[in-house]
Amino acid sequence: MLPRNLTIICVALVVSAACHLIHRRTKAAMTVGEAMEMIDRFYVDPVDDRDLLKSAMDGMTSKLDQHSQYIPPQDYQSFQDSINQEFAGIGIYVEQPTKDAPVRVITPLVGSPALRAGILPGDEIMRVNEEDVSTMEIRAVSERLRGPIGTTATLLLKRGDEEVTTSVTRDRIEIESVIGDHRDAESRWVYRLRAKPNVAYIRMTSFGDKTVRELEDVLRDLNNDFDALVLDLRGNGGGLLTAAVDVSDMFLTSGRIVSTKTRGGVIEEEAEATSGTLIDPDKPMAILIDHDSASASEIVSAALQDHGRAIIGGTRSFGKGTVQNILPLEYGRSALRLTVAKYYRPSDQNIHRGKDDDEDAVWGVTPDEGLAVDIEVPKLRRLMMLWQEASYPSLKGIDRRAAAAQKELEAPEEPEAQESSEAQESSEAQADSEAQANSEAQPVAQATESPTIGIDTAVETAGVEIAPTGTVWELDQQLVKVVERMLGEDDSAESRDAVESGTEKNTEKDTTEKNTTEKSIEEKTDQEEEKTDQEAESAEKAA
Repeated sequence: MLPRNLTIICVALVVSAACHLIHRRTKAAMTVGEAMEMIDRFYVDPVDDRDLLKSAMDGMTSKLDQHSQYIPPQDYQSFQDSINQEFAGIGIYVEQPTKDAPVRVITPLVGSPALRAGILPGDEIMRVNEEDVSTMEIRAVSERLRGPIGTTATLLLKRGDEEVTTSVTRDRIEIESVIGDHRDAESRWVYRLRAKPNVAYIRMTSFGDKTVRELEDVLRDLNNDFDALVLDLRGNGGGLLTAAVDVSDMFLTSGRIVSTKTRGGVIEEEAEATSGTLIDPDKPMAILIDHDSASASEIVSAALQDHGRAIIGGTRSFGKGTVQNILPLEYGRSALRLTVAKYYRPSDQNIHRGKDDDEDAVWGVTPDEGLAVDIEVPKLRRLMMLWQEASYPSLKGIDRRAAAAQKELEAPEEPEAQESSEAQESSEAQADSEAQANSEAQPVAQATESPTIGIDTAVETAGVEIAPTGTVWELDQQLVKVVERMLGEDDSAESRDAVESGTEKNTEKDTTEKNTTEKSIEEKTDQEEEKTDQEAESAEKAA
């Protein structure tokens, strides 16, 4: 009987210890819950429980770094749509310059149901399926525009002084992340510079779930039929960490791409390049970055810079190098974004800019010598307009400066909160320009506070001039500089020496693998959506 009693005592001790640990962990949560209950019972005015919960969660994460945050249910779906690069809707970007005023169309997307239905920039949405939405917030209107594929949304639009009714059949809207220099007559992207057709040009706006496949398709179509390649990551706030690694691997044959370190500097994971590339290693390559290029963009540019595969031009990057887990809460209805580690470039240098780091500290990615170029603000704003018109042809021919002036007249004295806090725009999916995490907590590398450029930002800021004319080639001095460097047209002898040195270094490194081998990119398999917080703990990490 004695052994049996000892067994019972040992089990009781283990259970008691476990209960004690659980109580210590949940004591704070119980206090928060008790406080919410007291507020609900005794506070003088009614308060929504969800608002109290969000405030409590925001308060907790505010004590952490700037990239840790609580993602409430009303925002979580848009995060999923953004990283998945698709959603079901009619395919428009909308805005609400003034509170309680009708939501206004910025532009329909290329090839979207909205474009086919004849919806135009500037249309104001008054009714959706006979429901008055003229004073609703932009989020509520967006929710009504979305819906199952194949269903119909009937819209009453105000176009100038007339009203227009149109029916739009909802469809799957894919958000492209790999775009070119300009579009052809059939609105297809051309991945060559208009001014220099022998130079391939690829611009990446984010690192989403489909980015790797998109880029792979473009590189295969180009088939090495170019003299130099420009990868433009300016304004790219990041996205999936796995996408950044796979993109880097397309241009490298060996070596480390990125490493992640947890508390105490312990290396948790190292990503290595595999043999074979999708383009000839002897083809010169340049990457363009700016102060909005963050996280996943910095992983790619740092990896290719450290391995001597690409020259870097533009301005210094944002400096975001922390790793986050996106952990679903409330059975996948909301999520907690939590910083758990930092990532480092192949040279083992730090990428993340700490709150006390100045310009002389080591962080981010810096352009190569002679390739750091600032673009004058008037030229930059004209350049942004040209980029936007290439992405959204419906904007061509519209006097957007006049529209911006009208916005200022309509705006209230006190600025109203916009639906999108960064881009001041919204799609039906509320898709941010920087990629967000899905319910499976896939790895993301993005800057949550990186400034982004909205569709009309180029013409909105009062008191800042816009260059009246100019082509992309005439305005984009950063692009011109790296192209001239790659093609040997730079007048600087120092620049020519740098190109020759970089080419020799790259050729020597890849001698044994000079014959290009097409790399097969492993397709991601769809995973079932995580339903509990416990399952989310085993999900992939996010940066």
